[in-house]
Amino acid sequence: MTDETPELAPETLSAATGAGTGADVPPDHLSVNPRSPFFDADKLQRGVGIRFKDRVRTDIEEYSISEGWVRVQAGKAVDRKGQALTIKLNGPVEAWYEDLGENPPVARKD
Repeated sequence: MTDETPELAPETLSAATGAGTGADVPPDHLSVNPRSPFFDADKLQRGVGIRFKDRVRTDIEEYSISEGWVRVQAGKAVDRKGQALTIKLNGPVEAWYEDLGENPPVARKD
């Protein structure tokens, strides 16, 4: 076993550490579903605020800032495995950590 650290792509490194902006911002893609590969309990524990189309939303199941979409629950409908059905909405997405106070750094597509 070697003690080398794996190298990350520059875009992954800046998104993961906030190195590109010098700020503590949420990841580009995050999901609240534990079955998703984009689920991260530590980041969700901090509290992530989402603004979609200039409106703060609290019903977001998953989002992608770079692709410009969010997934929200489609009413009370569930699939045959009991998972909530979601619909994908397209538009500008912004995300921030709610534990950083009044004016936190915001992740958005520029």
